Amino acid sequence: MNATLSAIIIAFVQVVLFVFLAPLLMGVIRQVRATIEGRAGAGIWQPWRDVRKLLAKNPVRAEGSSWMLTAGPVALMVSSLLLCVLLPLVGTIPFPSIPSDLFVIVSVMLIGVVALALVGLDGGTAFGGMGSSRHMTVAALVEPTLLLAVYALSIPAQTSTISAIVETRLFSPAVIISPVSVLALVALSIAIMAETARLPIDNPGTHLELTMLHEAMTLEASGRDLAWLEVGSWLKLAALLGLVSNLVVPWGVVTEFSALALAVGVVSIAVKVLVLGVLLSVGEIFLAKVRLFQVPELLAGSFALAFLAVTASYLVA
Repeated sequence: MNATLSAIIIAFVQVVLFVFLAPLLMGVIRQVRATIEGRAGAGIWQPWRDVRKLLAKNPVRAEGSSWMLTAGPVALMVSSLLLCVLLPLVGTIPFPSIPSDLFVIVSVMLIGVVALALVGLDGGTAFGGMGSSRHMTVAALVEPTLLLAVYALSIPAQTSTISAIVETRLFSPAVIISPVSVLALVALSIAIMAETARLPIDNPGTHLELTMLHEAMTLEASGRDLAWLEVGSWLKLAALLGLVSNLVVPWGVVTEFSALALAVGVVSIAVKVLVLGVLLSVGEIFLAKVRLFQVPELLAGSFALAFLAVTASYLVA
């Protein structure tokens, strides 16, 4: 089959799969936590019901708000969908004209980051402005770590194309357990927790803390706007967990297109993402949110790990 057609089919499958998987992932994370804490929980399908309810409601916007309050949630949703298209989740067959390059991926993520911050600012509330300011501060610390961590993983592959990095780790398993790989993956995991506003950087389960980041920016959103913000955030978390899972356990990913390989790829990435979601939920139970002024210290530590991984990669090479 033509490589371009194969890439289009895989990209379409990835988008459809992760649009379905992202709310399910959030339901699993919440239900696992509720079960361990001794609560009944709302069930793993509750996020789907919430999204359906929000999509049926018209948004209520503050007087004096601009078009950004309408365009921002859509921009976040589109950037998250682009991540699902570009990242090697089900398969590593890239688009010839749109490579899954490290710098392209980070740039696409930055579109969603800025859009969410502008949504928080546009409402004109104290909470929204405070959350947006903190959100951009965290983003300024996270983006260099993301770049360095994935760059360290790219040195053995001799390319910054993420699909090629995953293929290199698939065909050379010794790279996965190398000290450089471990350092880079730890740094990448911390950066992803900050990027997706998870513990210990932010507490996604509360609206009551003065130090909240993500929730502060969405307080003024409602109806369809809130649905796009929520689904966009869930998609980003699911896609980044899928990337980490394929970097750690690359087996099952599609390298040569066929119907059987595609089915195996869909099942494997779904299982890997849900397993990581369960581990994330269990881990968050034992984590407390760090103080706001300690967040830069934690992210600086992750940057140091990523820088150490890059230095070690060059020394080993």
